[in-house]
Amino acid sequence: MKTIAIVGAGAGLGMSIAKKFGQNGFRVALIARNEEKLNQLVIELEQLGIEAASFQADILIKEQIEIAFAAVKEKFGFIDVLEYSPTPSFDSVAPTLDVTEENALYQFQYNVLGALSSVKQVLPDMLDKQSGALLFTTGGASVHPVPRMGNVGIAISGLRNYIFNLNSELADKGIYAGHLSIGIWMQPNSGVQDKIADIWYDMYTKRDRVEEFITEDNV
Repeated sequence: MKTIAIVGAGAGLGMSIAKKFGQNGFRVALIARNEEKLNQLVIELEQLGIEAASFQADILIKEQIEIAFAAVKEKFGFIDVLEYSPTPSFDSVAPTLDVTEENALYQFQYNVLGALSSVKQVLPDMLDKQSGALLFTTGGASVHPVPRMGNVGIAISGLRNYIFNLNSELADKGIYAGHLSIGIWMQPNSGVQDKIADIWYDMYTKRDRVEEFITEDNV
């Protein structure tokens, strides 16, 4: 069986991605800060017949990410897919005119450095096997500037640049790098998260495009 590691896993989109990949033969490793919530998600996945496990880590702390991924590998072995989709808390978001060095740095650490630390844990093994996928989910400000997401946009647009470069560097090495940018508000229990998970699985299997921008028209 293949394994997907979802960093920033939660009850919304992360869970939809876990179910989609899990129902297609993947074991699921859920990585996030709140261990209690993760354990509840694992129970829900297991009730659906999906093998899953939780691994606690604060993505702002590189050492915790390293420990979490080491535990994933010990339990499941090779990680076939990394999906990175943490969502910053609303109170950490600053509009353009309120961006400071401090709140911009926080978003860079959260969105970019957390992603780099996660990639570092899986990419060497993927290169050895000439196989794997790196999937990154961000908000719409990564593609189209959104003034109310000022500090977030600085970070995730930079992450998007990195993803496109990864795709260019890895395409001929059997490894796919993709980006899904969500330009809509996802209401809980709306079904939108499941539709987005379907798009992710389609991108992963076809590997025919680097990016999708999610709008009301395509979900």
